Amino acid sequence: MIRLAIPNKGRIAAPIMDLMEKSGLHLPDVAERRLIARTLDPHVEILFARPIDIPEYVATGAADLGITGHDMVVERESDVEELLDLQIGKAKLVLAVREDSDISSAHDLKRAKIATEFPVITRQYFAKRHVPVTIVLVGGACEATPHLGIADAIVDLSSSGNTLKTNRLRVLDEVLNTSTILIANRKSLETKREKIDEIHLALESVIRARGQCYLMMNVKRASLEKIKSVLPGLSGPTVMDVASTEDMVAVHAVVNEERVYALINALKRAGARDILVMSIERMIR
Repeated sequence: MIRLAIPNKGRIAAPIMDLMEKSGLHLPDVAERRLIARTLDPHVEILFARPIDIPEYVATGAADLGITGHDMVVERESDVEELLDLQIGKAKLVLAVREDSDISSAHDLKRAKIATEFPVITRQYFAKRHVPVTIVLVGGACEATPHLGIADAIVDLSSSGNTLKTNRLRVLDEVLNTSTILIANRKSLETKREKIDEIHLALESVIRARGQCYLMMNVKRASLEKIKSVLPGLSGPTVMDVASTEDMVAVHAVVNEERVYALINALKRAGARDILVMSIERMIR
């Protein structure tokens, strides 16, 4: 049995559930919101937990695998193996001060108060720069603390930077880049490697398919080289004979969905017809 810990709430919970479903790890009784739920795979069960607790659950063996933020792993200083970047929940942990502050670098914050939800990462950041500070632990609304006189600066997550701008804060430095990752218990990697590799591949195949489309079209053989010059693909197009009196071939290719709009017209002008565009849920190399 493999136990996979995933967030029970938060901004990455919904994207992770979508990833689970697309990878084939369906949860038939997810609506019941149990602490532990079975998947359609009888050898995989899901543990719902707080993202900050997941690294330790995996490190101690309470779960074999976990999905959480890289920042959570670093903050908990958990001894786990990072297997896969799931490329969701990308953000930066930044050091920020009020827009009207005359502070220009971390070295200007000697003996200052720093508000954060990440005391370990923050302490390590300033220790490396030999800057003594006082950590003010907050559980939310970190952006308000400099304006309330609670802190001189903050260390907080930022994805777009809009929240910082709205709260009249200015970034001094980037402390840590983070995204959602798949982590594993080191002992489980030794004893349950085959099943873990299976889950790893299932999740990775969904990630590879993101932003990709599958194109299918019919082309007269005489126009094939012209089509090939227009059509991009991961490894070049696949060409197959078609049972037709017009000497046709079928051309299939995987392309980036951002290029499909312009590509369709180019293919049409090059002689393609009966063009089909299909979404891809999983792609395995």
